[in-house]
Amino acid sequence: MNGRRWALVLGASSGFGEAASLALARAGYDIVGVHLDRKATLPHVEEIIGRIREAGRTPIFFNVNAADPERRVEVLARAKDAAGPDGTIAVLLHSLAFGNLRPYVAETPEGSITAAQMDMTLAVMAHSLVYWTQDLVFGGLMRRGSKIFAMTSAGATRVLPNYGAVSAAKAALESHVRQLAMELAPRGITVNAIRAGVTDTPALRKIPGHEVIASTARARNPSGRLTTTEDVARALVALCGPGTDWITGAVLGVDGGEDIVG
Repeated sequence: MNGRRWALVLGASSGFGEAASLALARAGYDIVGVHLDRKATLPHVEEIIGRIREAGRTPIFFNVNAADPERRVEVLARAKDAAGPDGTIAVLLHSLAFGNLRPYVAETPEGSITAAQMDMTLAVMAHSLVYWTQDLVFGGLMRRGSKIFAMTSAGATRVLPNYGAVSAAKAALESHVRQLAMELAPRGITVNAIRAGVTDTPALRKIPGHEVIASTARARNPSGRLTTTEDVARALVALCGPGTDWITGAVLGVDGGEDIVG
């Protein structure tokens, strides 16, 4: 691959995925970005692509559903062509925030979460990590030294109104990380979850009562502020550096100490 390093970012057009794409590009990675955007937000995607180019790296972006198996095959085929016969995806970041925020038991059956909505949330925000990893490994795109990261949250172990399906997805995601870390260790591929502190992202703003969540987190954080996407992106780049190959199967907090305060 002539020294070129590629990072595959799922959820590359906003929030943690956007910040990570830009930080990884500045660190010397070419970026394969997967996102799902409507026409109104596509200009912002073009801005991200432009900034990656300004960093001197190659962006290849796909506006597709990351949980669609056919689209996954198409993306990885293009990624393999771009990387070349000896190409490797050095980094995979799973940062998909597309889930249902209905209560399990609402005032009426019509207001409660359905089986399809629950299944979709778990499929996108948790199970898709396994399927992307399988195809990357068996397709020869991930090899010894590659690193996999998945974005989790404190919601994996805590209760919030209307957050049940997403909370279940985050708990499942962390379980998938542990299992993948064990199975991929002999191949020299590490797998970790990054637990960001409360961060002002488009995903947070979709949660009912997000203003209270943010103000509470700001008050309890020893650093006196919310986590930023840039905080997480910088940590991710550091975790991709040399000397980190023995870190695997972990949930790594990037939150300024927010989680340790009761």
